[in-house]
Amino acid sequence: MAITVQAQYAPQVGIAGSDAVAKTSTAIRSWATNCRIQRGLQQIDSVAAGYAQSGDSSLATGMADGTVVSLGDSGVATLTFNRPIVNGPGADFAVFENGFINSANLEEAFLELAFVEVSSDGAHFFRFPATSLTPFTTQLSSVIGQNYMNARLLNNLAGKYISGYGTPFDLQELAGTMGLDINNITHVRVIDVIGAVNDHASYDAAGHKINDPFPTAFPTGGFDLDAVAVINQAMGTGIPQANPLQVSIYPNPASDLLFVETPSIATLQLSDASGRILLAQSTTPHRTQLSLGALSAGIYYLTVQDENGNRWAGKVFRQ
Repeated sequence: MAITVQAQYAPQVGIAGSDAVAKTSTAIRSWATNCRIQRGLQQIDSVAAGYAQSGDSSLATGMADGTVVSLGDSGVATLTFNRPIVNGPGADFAVFENGFINSANLEEAFLELAFVEVSSDGAHFFRFPATSLTPFTTQLSSVIGQNYMNARLLNNLAGKYISGYGTPFDLQELAGTMGLDINNITHVRVIDVIGAVNDHASYDAAGHKINDPFPTAFPTGGFDLDAVAVINQAMGTGIPQANPLQVSIYPNPASDLLFVETPSIATLQLSDASGRILLAQSTTPHRTQLSLGALSAGIYYLTVQDENGNRWAGKVFRQ
């Protein structure tokens, strides 16, 4: 199958426009509390090589720390949380792996990929539509230095970012899916992508073969799961709390000036993908003007809170 390669998705950590979630981001509310692993073979076409062996399920719970459990080819991790994940502004959760950058080209990194599915009942799972535009005419090798990938060619595939930075997932993309309550996500499932471009290949939502390092006949074969972070989470009752604060921002994307409209005086913070606060100020009644001229093109996060503690958050795109 021939495909036209276009770099259209968020780039690697450190490049303007990346939407990677830093493990230290203040947007993170909690982490997975339990993980069940179904190991895959170290190498899908070699039963003799045995199953992946590195790490155990406990290494995928709690905060991302670089210690991982290897899933093996088509291995599966199913994670649960102390409270359900809900659909809120922007990304709702993020999956962390242990990829590493190509020091000779900061757009590239060694990556191992996985599909992500969610469930609101623990029985029926629904997959985020994944895209891989990495060419698959030549197999990416598992030999270091022959296997770097460009994150701009990947979307909705866990593992597109380097260690310490999570791949974000937005439940809004699955809105309207029959059998799924996007305001009551109880389970997240991570499924290793088989990166072979032969008959064992895994395919993205458009039917493209997904090319990542292969073969992997070693104990750490497959996706190396570090953690899953929750960004938008249900309140203690398990029911998302209504937010009466109404905020309007425009234009979005913005090239210089951004206008923020609020019904009352509030405080706002603008931060980058790593959680670093770039601007903090009080709004004026009804409309506040922000200058984005000093910022690089990319995605930023705006949080607005009024005097009663009502909070609104959303993405700002600087073009």
